[in-house]
Amino acid sequence: MREALIRTVWYGDGFDALLARALLTPFEWIYGAASLAVGAQRARTAGRTTVPTLSIGNLTVGGTGKTPVAAWFAAQLLARGRAPALLMRGYGADEPLVHARLNPGVPVFANPDRRTAAAEAVAKGARALVLDDAFQHRQMPRDVDVVVVSADLWSDLPVRLLPAGPFREPLLALRRAQLVIVTRKAVAAERAAAVAAVLKQVAPNVPIAVASLAPDALCAWAGADREPVAAMRGQRVLAVSGVGAPAAFQSQLAAAGAVVEGASFGDHHAYSPADAAALVARARGVDRVVCTLKDAVKLGALWPAEGPPLWYLSQSVVFETGADRVQSVIDRLMRSEAPPTPA
Repeated sequence: MREALIRTVWYGDGFDALLARALLTPFEWIYGAASLAVGAQRARTAGRTTVPTLSIGNLTVGGTGKTPVAAWFAAQLLARGRAPALLMRGYGADEPLVHARLNPGVPVFANPDRRTAAAEAVAKGARALVLDDAFQHRQMPRDVDVVVVSADLWSDLPVRLLPAGPFREPLLALRRAQLVIVTRKAVAAERAAAVAAVLKQVAPNVPIAVASLAPDALCAWAGADREPVAAMRGQRVLAVSGVGAPAAFQSQLAAAGAVVEGASFGDHHAYSPADAAALVARARGVDRVVCTLKDAVKLGALWPAEGPPLWYLSQSVVFETGADRVQSVIDRLMRSEAPPTPA
């Protein structure tokens, strides 16, 4: 309920949404001034890391696909022998678990103090660092900033900062980045291209790529069973999600031919045994229960043995445009060497 109200305020175009944004404008100004001051201070304290460091971030709150993109970059560095580690603040208990499942060979360090986490990771053998959600956390040095923007959540309304809108920073902040990735889950490629064109006008010197976060397979949480996404065709599916863009997830299932019944929770929802029991009760009227991996890593441990199988939808990152620009970022990190140790 709370998440739905927030999204109405942020993205709605009715009188109530316009009034709510107007009432929140003074708080938006305060947030913007504080963010600008803190960002400037953090930029002054930044230096250089001892290993190549890549930051994956966004301008908005939740739902951009930042976590799978960060995991994709970590996997690319691992495949090229760079021994990466993933660093995150650890505010969302699900994200370290998601990364551990996507990249079992990449260690995850969750600590709000990223410099401490970086030192620990390097001491344990990391030769590259991937910072998940660090664009606004400029006190941690990085070689490359990648910013992820969701085409599914993009609105043609004027950009509004928190709490009047979903933006943490104005669009002009994109000029600090070395690469922008526009992601899409359910919207058409044309919509993603239109968003990329808007961003190119704002940050004309920053390379832009477009990536589809495409459904890959249905994976059973318990066991190793996998089924094609097409297996949902004609099935009644209970779509469980506690993510930033639940509508996009449900649209992906519907596009696969499922008859979707939504069960949405707030982003990073901490599931309880009561939640699991209630979902099992709702599942009696459907053919399958499907959630996101972000939900499965928390819900799976609570899922009653007598309940139906719990499935999650795995996603693949497919670059539709700008793949060469993405590879240039990886090549830059591979060529980067640690600065010499002072005598």
